[in-house]
Amino acid sequence: MSGDTVFIVDDDEAVRESLSAVLETQGLTVIGFASAEAFLLSYKPVPVGCAIIDLRMPGMDGLTLLEHLRSKGLMLPAVVVTGHGDVPLAVRAMKAGAIDFIEKPYTNATLLDAVRRGLDSARAGALGQLDQSDIKARLDTLTGRERDVLRQLIIGNPNKIIAFHLSISPRTVEIHRANVMKKMGAESLSHLVRMALGAGLAGDEKEGTNP
Repeated sequence: MSGDTVFIVDDDEAVRESLSAVLETQGLTVIGFASAEAFLLSYKPVPVGCAIIDLRMPGMDGLTLLEHLRSKGLMLPAVVVTGHGDVPLAVRAMKAGAIDFIEKPYTNATLLDAVRRGLDSARAGALGQLDQSDIKARLDTLTGRERDVLRQLIIGNPNKIIAFHLSISPRTVEIHRANVMKKMGAESLSHLVRMALGAGLAGDEKEGTNP
């Protein structure tokens, strides 16, 4: 990753400084911005780069920024940072083109892994390098009920809400969720959502009917 560029868009100065320190130890060039508006005023495309964007900021939020970039044809790979309660918003961001989201609090290893994927996407010249045929084959191993749970996870619903929608117990949701993660080979919720969206599986709030 040495020599590549990471843009940090976060209104919290302490967060920007902390992230910069971590990323610079990897030989990365880091440029921080206190707002989405400041980023848009100064951004110039780089050969290989990605952005870390906080979803909740004063003024233009992270989702609006991401949608604006896409509308202008600026295909900058972006990792969105979200609080636990912002998962539905993070899923919307991924539908808008974000390559990943990471939930607070996160570890340095999680952050670096997300950034590495972003830079790899930029280097490849296209977002989403997952093998779609392999993902669809994994989806085919899911039972109907596991698919129901997966669709609810794509929406961003927590286990209790999923249980309500599907008329099953939270414990049963946990079991199905664990089975989905295992069958899909997902390392995290964001990884699972990314694979499902990449394979064209949409979230569905309707109650599932398959056993």
